[in-house]
Amino acid sequence: MVSFVSALLYGVGGIVVAGMALLVAFQEKLVYVPVLPGLTKSYPITPARLRLLYEDVWLTSSDGVRLHAWFIKLAPDCKDIAHRLEMVRIMLQQLQCNVFMLSYRGYGASDGFPSQQGITKDAQAALNHLVQRVDIDTSRIVVFGRSLGGAVGTVLVRNNPDKVAALILENTFTSILDMAGVLLPFLKWFIGKGGSKGPKVLNFLVRSPWSTIDVIGEVKQPILLLSGLQDEMVPPSHMEMLYAKAAARNQQCSFVEFPTGMHMDTWLAGGDRYWRTIQEFLEKTVPEKKDSGSSKAGKFWIYFAPISGYVSAALYPL
Repeated sequence: MVSFVSALLYGVGGIVVAGMALLVAFQEKLVYVPVLPGLTKSYPITPARLRLLYEDVWLTSSDGVRLHAWFIKLAPDCKDIAHRLEMVRIMLQQLQCNVFMLSYRGYGASDGFPSQQGITKDAQAALNHLVQRVDIDTSRIVVFGRSLGGAVGTVLVRNNPDKVAALILENTFTSILDMAGVLLPFLKWFIGKGGSKGPKVLNFLVRSPWSTIDVIGEVKQPILLLSGLQDEMVPPSHMEMLYAKAAARNQQCSFVEFPTGMHMDTWLAGGDRYWRTIQEFLEKTVPEKKDSGSSKAGKFWIYFAPISGYVSAALYPL
């Protein structure tokens, strides 16, 4: 009996040690995916391939890392597009907006290596660029974040209450600490954040915790949360917890579920209802300035925060 118990303890200990080793060695590869499987880091598709008007933007983050972005501009003919389009083109058509797409450090043509501290600086550099532009209405910048982009966007909006008008989150996790237990279930007793059970003795090993659940309660701007109930990567319960935390302190929160939406296709599965939901939110939070004589006042200006490389933005949203 004693030998059996000893073997069991050794087995459990071995699993914990193995989990710690995996976490320490490979956590950045689990959190950040600069290149999708089967693809190269170069861009196989550009806005020009989709007949979109855009400009290349080169930024420098506060720590000197060179970043690449696209500013995709609303063109008059976007109103008349009738055939099936990828998400960005549909976004321009449905929302009549411009889209700013950032490649985080280590992604796409941007230099450096991804980290939470670094990507936070990247997002700030992108926002600083936008508020200095003279061809957009800088009072109507809305941050949209999906998955990891939701974590990035929430921090950005919290840190810039006077520069960002609203926040939209889609299929975002409560924290990487909680996601560790989703990806590696045997770790959920040792790593976690959002109310999960266990001693959580390994939390200190996570270098990029991205604890959205701790940040969202500090966001004062209006928030729209979009949840795909068939999400196969981030449990929909994470979005429910984020909404509960936000709504407890912010009365300008809305939560909308899409029964057939998965992690990467909620915008497709949601159909017209998906875009109508966002359109109504934008009309309420950043209404068109009809009294202004400026041509830029009649458009929504969206800073598309969640982009983890341009391919994922245009074809495989993350």
